[in-house]
Amino acid sequence: MFRERYLSYAELILQLTHWADAHPDIAQLRSLGTTPEGRDIPLLIVGRSPTQTKPAVWVDGNMHASEFCGSNVCLAIAEELIALHVGDSPSSLPEHMQAAIRGAHFYIAPRLSPDGAEAVLATGRYVRSSPADTRTQRAHPHWQQQDINGDGAMGYMRQESPNGELVELRDAMGNRIGNGVLVPRQLDDPGPYYKVYPEGVIANFDGHTIPDPYFLSDNETDFNRNFPYQWGSEDVQRGAGQYPGSTPETRAILEFARQHPNIYAWVNFHTFGGVFLRPFGDKPDHDMDPADLAVYKHVEAWAREFTGYPMVSGYHEFQYEPGTPVRGILTDYAYHQRGALAYGVELWDIFTQIGMADKKRFIDKYTEMTRDDLRRLVGWDSAHNQNRIFRPWQPVNHAQIGAVEVGGIDLRVGISNPPYERLDQVCRDQTAAFLRVAATLPQVEIEVVTRESLAGGITSIAVRIRNLGYLGTHGISSAKQLPHVEPLRVSADCAGVELISPVAPAVEIGHLDGWGRGPHGGMSIFAPWTRGSGGDATVNFVVAGTGTLTVLAESSRVGSTRLVIAIS
Repeated sequence: MFRERYLSYAELILQLTHWADAHPDIAQLRSLGTTPEGRDIPLLIVGRSPTQTKPAVWVDGNMHASEFCGSNVCLAIAEELIALHVGDSPSSLPEHMQAAIRGAHFYIAPRLSPDGAEAVLATGRYVRSSPADTRTQRAHPHWQQQDINGDGAMGYMRQESPNGELVELRDAMGNRIGNGVLVPRQLDDPGPYYKVYPEGVIANFDGHTIPDPYFLSDNETDFNRNFPYQWGSEDVQRGAGQYPGSTPETRAILEFARQHPNIYAWVNFHTFGGVFLRPFGDKPDHDMDPADLAVYKHVEAWAREFTGYPMVSGYHEFQYEPGTPVRGILTDYAYHQRGALAYGVELWDIFTQIGMADKKRFIDKYTEMTRDDLRRLVGWDSAHNQNRIFRPWQPVNHAQIGAVEVGGIDLRVGISNPPYERLDQVCRDQTAAFLRVAATLPQVEIEVVTRESLAGGITSIAVRIRNLGYLGTHGISSAKQLPHVEPLRVSADCAGVELISPVAPAVEIGHLDGWGRGPHGGMSIFAPWTRGSGGDATVNFVVAGTGTLTVLAESSRVGSTRLVIAIS
């Protein structure tokens, strides 16, 4: 049902377990770690011979609790990968691309915030990542979300106030629009005016002071500020956590990545907005390795073709405050510290759906919606989303602050995530774009180039090790400098024959280039020459006797490829 609605934790595990049971040779279900509430963080490994090291792609979703659609897209990708392995895929990919995908492993973590997602699905309360809160400084007044009117949900409370910052949206005739949609107050707006608070109570209330509503008032950490690269403490960036990897969920990701240097690409699914986000997050594009940027331009082309989304730089178009980079995010960690072709996707292009004008910086779409944009959103919600977003306000007497109204906007379906009716199309589009990225991984093969029988039962064999993949065996170009991105080495295992040369147990051949150079090939039609033989290397073996010579090309990054040669 994941193409039709958003799944509870139990339903998600049931789907993953079904695949693991039905295809034990292709899919394995593991636990990445355990959440504070005792739930396993599910990890589905898709690919043959899962205990072997192979070039791999990491895919994750639902890192932020309300962003359910990432889970569904992860499941759609898993379903398609399994279908490619069993020969049941409707994919139009050419066979050589399908073969490249079948030769890789995929680590799919569809729900990185099991506790948070369960809370949001059940009640609608706001949780950024996890409802856990281990802060010691809790004696000050702050909001704690609760169901005040007993309807089983936690939304918002509005209260009339002469100095309120909000006012109801109205049409040109002054008529109220929808169920009391609130917009920022302008100087010429007549009242009534409102303040809005989370539905809940004030902890440590002194009877007078109402604390500022804050998105992390009763939940501590934003997982996507808790990773090591350029991490900043809470005084620098709210939601950063106590230290990098301070939550069980983020720490589990870091440990898995440390143990798996074979991850070449990393896709981090979020919602909402309809955009692909790439590094750098902290520097301009002219500081990026040109070869890396060319590869990202290819991902951008696939994003445009299959999803209609643009791809933007985190530095140039996705800083909430200009000049203040977002720190400690997962994709920057994956790119800079793990050497992965890493990017995030903000699923669901609600801005396009309502005909919102483009902005110079993409992120301004979130903060610069006009009243006309909101009027179109109300109309779209009615016409295409069964009025799921804007709930009516209901009067309630709040024990602490008096008369309020409970209701307001419900972001879960239509804003933070697509309507159920659009979910399948989002899954299809994103899977199509992802499969192109999956097919870029390196593909190492070994072949005999020459073979010569010499006197005295001596045989000389020249073996070529070649990379047929888009990416080099190092992955993106900038990854070469990272310690875990080790070069290839070639060794021999003899059965019945004696190895005379090479004398060393293994020969290091370095990295093998890939053929990919972005959508334009990295060259001009006016200078159409290509490169030399950087994508292959040759090693000569001399053996005596008869039997078999097994040649292995391997590294922790690319895994192991072998060729068995009969010597007679």
